[in-house]
Amino acid sequence: MSLGPEASITDDKTVATIDAADEREPGEKAIAGRSLRQIAWRRLKKDRVAMGGGIVVLLLIALAILAPVLTKLFGYPIDEYHQDQIDATFGTPIGDFGGISSDFLLGVEPTSGRDVFSRILYGAQTSLTVAFLSAFVSTFLGTVFGAAAGFLGGWVDSVISRVMDFLLAFPQLLFSIALVSVLPSTMFGLDSRWSRIVVLVGVIGFFGWPYIGRIVRGQTLSLREREFVEAARSMGARSPRIVFRELLPNLAAPILVYATLIIPTNILTEAALSFLGVGIPPPNPSWGGMLSDAVATYSINPTYMIIPGAMIFITVLAFNLFGDGLRDALDPKAR
Repeated sequence: MSLGPEASITDDKTVATIDAADEREPGEKAIAGRSLRQIAWRRLKKDRVAMGGGIVVLLLIALAILAPVLTKLFGYPIDEYHQDQIDATFGTPIGDFGGISSDFLLGVEPTSGRDVFSRILYGAQTSLTVAFLSAFVSTFLGTVFGAAAGFLGGWVDSVISRVMDFLLAFPQLLFSIALVSVLPSTMFGLDSRWSRIVVLVGVIGFFGWPYIGRIVRGQTLSLREREFVEAARSMGARSPRIVFRELLPNLAAPILVYATLIIPTNILTEAALSFLGVGIPPPNPSWGGMLSDAVATYSINPTYMIIPGAMIFITVLAFNLFGDGLRDALDPKAR
């Protein structure tokens, strides 16, 4: 018995499904539908370059997490000096390639003789922590303000858009140098390393949110005029429900892609600030700080500059490759 057009359509679909099942050969599998997540995962797996970048990213994260364990197994404490590995005349490591040996897998630091392998591991921990946390701050602020500007419109959109324009035009690097220089080395009851990490996360995350805010605002302006939003309004849904239940799920893909692509930018920003002496304070390990220390000896022995530079290059490249592949996989119009 049919109670209306919807019931008729349902009955027709049911009959068609039964007919298709009857016509299927014995042992033949039924055609199963795939969700958008499954389709994106299948497309991402076919992109070998993106998968390679993702594997490198996971490996770097594992190295950062296991830095204390790997240091005990294959290296030396980051604050342990080995003056017997340093040439007293020139202050450079004894031996070729920066003193690389079975005891020191990546050599030793000029002048001080500290283990480069251990400092690279803890430098990865520092860089990835700053990059991920600042990306989270930027993504959260950009999503909130971008969605509010696009959905509410009017004076809210005008105010938020002008603030984004101001922050985008503001000299971020110069402000970061000035701000970090005047702040105390220890805050919030933390040591100098983690206090500066908190400051860098706040500064980089605050100045990074306008980029994703513009993307979210533009997508929200397009989505709020779609039929499913109008249908939700006609059913009496309020604005918070529309934003969280209708708009945000459709904004998840561009937000995820941008968050992946902003992480390498944050790594470069942290390395630049540490290179200029206003990032992670010495003697705490940082890739940018290691590059800064290598300036004095790179003409004699460039190994100490090549190793942290190569780590920054590999990390940024891996994140960019994975982010590009993720963007292509989540793009419904891409083939």
